[in-house]
Amino acid sequence: MTDTLRLTWDAPATQWEEATPLGNGRIGAMSFGGSDGRYQLNDSTIWSGTPDGPSRALQNVRAKGAGPERLAAVREALSAGDVRIAEDLLMAFEGPYSQEFLPLADLHVRVHEADEDADPSAPCRVLDLDSATLTETLRTPNGDVIRRSWISAPAQVLIIELTSTVEFAATIELSTPLRGRIVDAHDALVLDVQAPIDGAPLHEDAVDPLRYADDDTEFDAYAAVAVSLDSDGEVRRTGDHLIVRHARRLLIALSTSSRAGSWWADADGDWRTASREAIRDRARARAETAAQRDVSALFAEHVADRRRITRARFAIGSRREGEWSVDRDVLHGSDPLLRATVAAEFGMYLLASSSRAGSPAANLQGIWNDQLQPAWSSNYTININTEMNYWAAPMLLDPDALEPLLSLVELLARTGTDTARELYGTRGWVAHHNSDVWGWSLPVGDGHGAASWAIWMMGGVWLTHNLWDAYEFGGDTELLRARIWPLMRGAVEFCLDWLVPGADGHLHASPSTAPENSYVAADGRPTPLGLTATSDLSLIGSLFERALVAIDALGLDDALEAEVREALAALAPLQVGSDGRLLEWSAEVEEHEPLHRHLSPVVGLFPLDLVTPERTPELFDASVRLIDARGPGAMGWSWAWKVALRARARQGEVAASLLEEALTPFDGDATRHGPVDGSEWGGLLPNLFSTHPPFQIDGNLGFPAAIAEMLVQSHGGTVRLLPALPVSWDHGDVQGMAVRPGLVLDIAWVGGRVTSGILRNPGDRDRHVSVSDGDRVAEILVPAGGQVDLARHGFGSVEADEAESRAR
Repeated sequence: MTDTLRLTWDAPATQWEEATPLGNGRIGAMSFGGSDGRYQLNDSTIWSGTPDGPSRALQNVRAKGAGPERLAAVREALSAGDVRIAEDLLMAFEGPYSQEFLPLADLHVRVHEADEDADPSAPCRVLDLDSATLTETLRTPNGDVIRRSWISAPAQVLIIELTSTVEFAATIELSTPLRGRIVDAHDALVLDVQAPIDGAPLHEDAVDPLRYADDDTEFDAYAAVAVSLDSDGEVRRTGDHLIVRHARRLLIALSTSSRAGSWWADADGDWRTASREAIRDRARARAETAAQRDVSALFAEHVADRRRITRARFAIGSRREGEWSVDRDVLHGSDPLLRATVAAEFGMYLLASSSRAGSPAANLQGIWNDQLQPAWSSNYTININTEMNYWAAPMLLDPDALEPLLSLVELLARTGTDTARELYGTRGWVAHHNSDVWGWSLPVGDGHGAASWAIWMMGGVWLTHNLWDAYEFGGDTELLRARIWPLMRGAVEFCLDWLVPGADGHLHASPSTAPENSYVAADGRPTPLGLTATSDLSLIGSLFERALVAIDALGLDDALEAEVREALAALAPLQVGSDGRLLEWSAEVEEHEPLHRHLSPVVGLFPLDLVTPERTPELFDASVRLIDARGPGAMGWSWAWKVALRARARQGEVAASLLEEALTPFDGDATRHGPVDGSEWGGLLPNLFSTHPPFQIDGNLGFPAAIAEMLVQSHGGTVRLLPALPVSWDHGDVQGMAVRPGLVLDIAWVGGRVTSGILRNPGDRDRHVSVSDGDRVAEILVPAGGQVDLARHGFGSVEADEAESRAR
């Protein structure tokens, strides 16, 4: 395929951070390459914990004294200025930590010559981002063995295909870092795995961090991995290995299945009573079916699926197609346009690989983790990181990629309804700082988590804004009516009951924290409490505004509308400090960390559209001043956010400079927890994973959204073309980018000006849209199912420019 973007690594991986990620949303693999052929495997449903974990923890927290009565005491203490008393009281609201995403298994496909023990050499690995296929050439003295690997979403299998013109031999081995054993399966490999029912986060000093079920009454956290083969060689079983000899063709199919996966797919189904044999048979049937199919048909099906889900294509500088060395061209190359293209395309590749309908949402590491105690439990951190994972989805990918996030929010709304009622006495639903595959909605911290990050009640509110983006970019009113609006409505109800009147006559949030940050209190020590955080006001205010738009769009007669209008009018306004900066809290205070990595005060600028230069010029200028004061990036996710914010501020040169910082190689210890104060910046690992350190995928997934914002913006009722284009990005094109309201855009540019553009309307209703390129504004009607050439409206056409000049 000569028109695809391919990344190459010159040697097999010697460590996990060098391995190549593959995935289909449920199965994840890190391929090390080489003659050993290690594939470190994950299944997105393999977490510690149990389905009833959140409800049991809520009961325990209530038993410790948390509840509406203690909340009233907290608010009374805050009103009196006793922030230390409030902090102590709030510790009762903290449950245990969320559960962990865990590794599942390791597959080794060792290749050697038919009659010798010598290992072949493997000069490079080639990852085709468009077909999501990894190809290696294993060189032997007698000839080459070609190994292709991909993970098919339609077939739900990892496929490893080996072909050669000479005979070769292979040994296939399967193991697990969890509890497990190979069961009798004749000419196949089937691995029984037992996942733990409780896990401890990395920062806890736990002697035995994982607890397994010790009797038949506890949750049976069972999973299975099955491997099936098809070959023209001899296949035999030796112990826990499969041996293949005298082969010129070998097809390996691997699939997984788990009880947790059955629960995720159908929480009301028969997952409790399903036998281990049934779960095992599901994995084996998938593997056997795939192994018996024609490999070319399997591959074609996989490629068509990947090209469907990855809708957009970036070519910044027209250097998309080709084979690019990660080490020489990307990490250490001199072409920032190529790096920008790769950052956008690789981020889309990772999201399409880690988030698909029917599987849990992408977590802090997507679906790739090899640690039994992963950093931050590899969970859902929902005060920025999970949201950032999905910023690009509605703009650049098929809706299939965002479905897992929608399912996660629906799960959180179910558990969070009980949490809101029991802990706070409110309507609606609530989620806090962390969550997991079981729908954890409590504050975490176990009674000693810092209030600056553990005591934050806006996690669910922020997630609904991701869903609103899905509606606006997709234009699907029925999706809004059936699934998104009920979730928004519950979040609105919570916020209406959460707000309290202040001495200034406005509504405030109490308690309120700016995620992970603090200010210096009157006693000289940092505190996160006592003042309403600007981010709370922005998230709530934007939710109220969008709720009113939704009620109107759906033609609803909803009693909630009057409540929302009244609360929105009374909501405390955002404040600007004496130096012109947007304040992080509702009063001007001494900042504990002036260069803090979290940009929560300017959430209204991006990803929300509460602050714009046209609508709120003073707040827009104040937001830019705050971003200026925060300085350059600190780690992957913070960089991605800052690039997006600079794009919204229409500062293309600053955005490009920050992106270059974020895409520099990280040369430190990738496994060590780096300081969060920004004194040790992240960057890219050898496999292009973004790192904190350690690895977090949110930076990778945030880059495509940030780059897209530099090229096209569609908030505020106008599609703006090239709003933050750096001078160095003087030519390029983007295809298949969704823009509000429910349209799809292709554009190309040269010399910083649009040269061509097409707006398509895949929906069943006409769309009116305002389009601007800075110099020109046009009102355009895009008919249902049709398209409009922007040249007809004066964008990118010399003839159109001349015609307009003659008309004047």
